[in-house]
Amino acid sequence: MAESFGVGGVVCGWLRSSLLALPCAISSVDMEKREDLNSILPFLPLFLRSSALFWPSQVLEALKALASGPAVSRVRSGGVLFDSILDLRDSLGLSSGELAPRTASGYALFFDEMMSGMDSRVWFEEAIPGMARLLLRLPSLLEAHYLKSDEMFGEGKAGLRFMGPQEPGLVFLNQELIAALLSCAMFCLFPTRDRDARCPPIINFDVLFASLNRNGKHSQEQKVRCLVHYFERICLRMPTGYVSFERKVLPRESSDHGVTYPTAANWSTSTVPLCSFEVFSSGLIEDQPHEAIEVDFANEYLGGGALKWGCVQEEIRFMINPELIVGMLFMACMEDNEAIEIIGIERFSCFMGYGSSFRFIGDYVDNKPYVSVGRRKTRIVAIDALCSPRMWQYKVEGLVRETNKAFCGFLDQSMYKCRLKWYANSSKQEKSTGISENENRSEVEGNSDSESSQVMDSQDNVGIATGNWGCGVFGGDPEIKSIIQWLAASQALRPFIHYYTFGEAALHRLEEVRQWILLHGWTVGDLWNMLVEYSDQRLNRKTHVGFFAWLLPCNKPSDVRHTSEQ
Repeated sequence: MAESFGVGGVVCGWLRSSLLALPCAISSVDMEKREDLNSILPFLPLFLRSSALFWPSQVLEALKALASGPAVSRVRSGGVLFDSILDLRDSLGLSSGELAPRTASGYALFFDEMMSGMDSRVWFEEAIPGMARLLLRLPSLLEAHYLKSDEMFGEGKAGLRFMGPQEPGLVFLNQELIAALLSCAMFCLFPTRDRDARCPPIINFDVLFASLNRNGKHSQEQKVRCLVHYFERICLRMPTGYVSFERKVLPRESSDHGVTYPTAANWSTSTVPLCSFEVFSSGLIEDQPHEAIEVDFANEYLGGGALKWGCVQEEIRFMINPELIVGMLFMACMEDNEAIEIIGIERFSCFMGYGSSFRFIGDYVDNKPYVSVGRRKTRIVAIDALCSPRMWQYKVEGLVRETNKAFCGFLDQSMYKCRLKWYANSSKQEKSTGISENENRSEVEGNSDSESSQVMDSQDNVGIATGNWGCGVFGGDPEIKSIIQWLAASQALRPFIHYYTFGEAALHRLEEVRQWILLHGWTVGDLWNMLVEYSDQRLNRKTHVGFFAWLLPCNKPSDVRHTSEQ
């Protein structure tokens, strides 16, 4: 049988002759014929032969030594650990030159100087052997994963695979497999050659360790502390839940399978009422106690600078919930009509601060209950805003792009039609919502009332927890972004938005604006049209004030619409 090689797709002749298959193949899974596995194999450090995934023999022996503890492996320091990493990479045909400069000094600095003596002993005597045992099991964990995902979702529907742009779908992983893949990242075993912009980011930890410096950014050290704490936790007690990663796509062409990419006209004519909107001047999205989708202010490449120099909202989330990092392995960059939703992620760390002030402050016990198929009741959606949009964010094209990006993230395509029917019945409206399209409404009517009721009973309490998405380093207008997210959540039929302002000065009147808009009973279309009118005036320099100041009446009756004041 032919051999396939995950390490860059190439292996030297001398290495090929020494490969030994780990005896873990599951006969009912023909691994070599799996399209999902073959799509991700070039990004994995494993090899495939005779329908079995395996490590090369040299890697196998080295991992067995590490799993036996420092008495056998002699790995008791950061410097020796990195030497072992280089040996593993060499056995996989990976060049040490592919790692970031100063990676070796970073491993030595953290584990030999920044970490206390007691913590260091725990790391080398317990965590490193535990991670090595996970890596020894990685081939069998992967094969069992494909078998289980086929059983649960159908063949090839939810197995680990490369998910490129415009490829909606689900990857469903158990937490033990995630831990094994992240152990590969700690040991810098993922291949890096032959990568281009279409490929997902590299998730080896070398750049993060290379950035450590005695006089450098303390936030980098704190990020490493979060990751080290995660490995200590999972080696002490392996979590047993599941995590799903879904690539969500709003089709640009008309489709019978769901809602398509809305136009400006769709937004303008929507009659959907605005959802509840609550403003929080303090608190954090990840600490919110309600049933809500938590927004990740994402980079187009999932994770952004989490494994590099970044330390803002997305990067911090990836440090306190390290299982998110594995999504970077197989998710290509998002396009304008895409979002990524993750359900079931566990939080491991407490923190304080933001940016340069970020600090790991200890263990976090995640008590979120479990929902369907063993996933925690934590829902995160990654949506990437326009970067440095300047005046383009006030153009209709910019408004459509940003509102649709949020709408894609907030929308549940599988439930939307039933929810629309429930909304239509409860509000006694016969008109189309605009975005849903008349043909979608007619399809909804084929569902039973009891089905709609069951959907709403199980879903209508899931709102949105968000904040200043696309602002800060991305340069978006906080006033515009808050309104855009309100529009998107309302049109997605979410029951509420909980908006965390993080003390943003530009939003000090947000509560006043919220009350004023709700007082008028506006629909999504009404608020959209006001936003477009303001943006047009801003572009044409007819106004220089922010949207809130433009919208709110100034010593005028509250029932006078702003358009009559211009």
